Amino acid sequence: MEARPVDKRHEFILLFDVIDGNPNGDPDAGNLPRIDPETGQGIVTDVCLKRKIRNYIGLLKGEEPPYEIYVKERAVLNRQHERAYEALGLKPEKKKLPKDAQKAREITLWMCKNFYDIRTFGAVMSTEVNAGQVRGPVQLSFGRSIDTIFTAEHSITRMAVTNEKDLEKERTMGRKFTVPYGLYRVHGYVSAPLAKQTGFSQDDLELLWKALKFMFDHDRSAARGEMASRKLIVFEHSSELGSVPAKQLFDLVHIKKKDPAKPARSFEDYKIAIDRDQVPNGITLKELL
Repeated sequence: MEARPVDKRHEFILLFDVIDGNPNGDPDAGNLPRIDPETGQGIVTDVCLKRKIRNYIGLLKGEEPPYEIYVKERAVLNRQHERAYEALGLKPEKKKLPKDAQKAREITLWMCKNFYDIRTFGAVMSTEVNAGQVRGPVQLSFGRSIDTIFTAEHSITRMAVTNEKDLEKERTMGRKFTVPYGLYRVHGYVSAPLAKQTGFSQDDLELLWKALKFMFDHDRSAARGEMASRKLIVFEHSSELGSVPAKQLFDLVHIKKKDPAKPARSFEDYKIAIDRDQVPNGITLKELL
């Protein structure tokens, strides 16, 4: 039985937090936690969050079709494109799609069918072995902390040495940067028309919700401290295109610190309010976490 594509527009809000960790280091700033330099708010990029979703889906599904992961460590993308040509009995021409539009479409659809992250987030596959381009139905904003974050710096030492010649030297010193606490808000979008184009199904959507809830539980490291998804609020429209601007729905959710004079150190330090009585007709609000 063929999976049913998503036929309704969705928007969602994900709240996640970090305790004594670096949620997304900035390589242009010595791996300090990313911040908005004007407001001091913490930033986590959409690319960082998509990586965690990909990793979770890969663990959950064993990276077997139709849940393979296209963008992953040490992946050779041209080899993946060649698989599509081989499956369809076609020979790739350098940097060009087949001249036959139907065959070119089949190449791209094969990639969508086999790779979860392509049919979810899209991909530019116009490399040396050209498999086309895909606009993904699921997009994420940057995560932005509710309040200004404070970056703590810690000196660390290493007892071991790399080479025997360094045995008599003093311990190796280093630095580590953490955020004592930060609550981040992310906005997400699911386009039903684009889901039809890539084959992103209802089952895929349920996997996305599951990944958003559990992705941090399988992404532990000393650098990231304690990270957890805290709230997942979904707005489901009654139609494919919807009738309410996304911003109007996002504005229904308010997050404020309970004591503005006290630095937040836990999720309980915040109050989350949803204007349920102002949810427009044709919108179903769901709290999945």
